[in-house]
Parts: sequence; structure tokens; C-alpha cells
Amino acid sequence: QVQLVESGGGLVQAGDSLRLACAASGRTFMSYGMGWFRQGPGKEREFVAGIWWSGDTTSYAESVKGRFTISRDNAKNTVYLQMNSLKPEDTAVYYCAAKYGGWAPSSYEYDYWGQGTQVTVSS
Repeated sequence: QVQLVESGGGLVQAGDSLRLACAASGRTFMSYGMGWFRQGPGKEREFVAGIWWSGDTTSYAESVKGRFTISRDNAKNTVYLQMNSLKPEDTAVYYCAAKYGGWAPSSYEYDYWGQGTQVTVSS
């Protein structure tokens, strides 16, 4: 079992930065690839970023490439999402998710999910 708890969301203005954190419980954190997803108002959940268990391979949605950075600290069982140059269209509930053995852009492939953290970007 892996339990995930996100933090770091909030209300910011366009152009600001936020760093989300996702703390994982369990001794097998390194066995899991991690992903960040988001779901905006009236939208489907979408892939934002993913990271391999070792941290040396990452992937991003085109909409956030160059602005967001995913990273992980396996010693702290934590994955991060640094979000810079935020835009109003980034407004969403952000979820972290764990997938045994790797990451994937499809939310259906993930084994565990956090409860989500709200990010609101005002114009």
C-alpha cells in the first residue's frame, strides 16, 4: 500500500510560481514511477508530468513544458512539481499518482492517488 498526500496549492497571480509536494508512505516508494495530473473545472483529468523511479527520466505535457519541473527525493519519499510562469489556464486540482514500475500518461494505469490540492491562478 502507498498513501499519497499533496500539499502546496493555493491562490496566486498569473506569472507567479508554486511548488507542489507529494509525500508518500511505505517502504517501496522507489518501486513506483510518479505522475502529476490535474483536473480543471468542467474538464477531464489530464497528464501534467511523470518521473521514473530513479528520477533520471521525466516527461511533460506540451502545455507545461518549459514552465513546470517534476523531481523526486527518494530519501524523503517525496515528489515535487515546481510550477513557474503560471497561467490562468493552469487552474485545477492537482493530483499525484503512483504507478508500480514506471510512469504513464494515462491515468488509468496508476495504482494509487492522492486527494488533490487546489491551484488557482488569477489573471
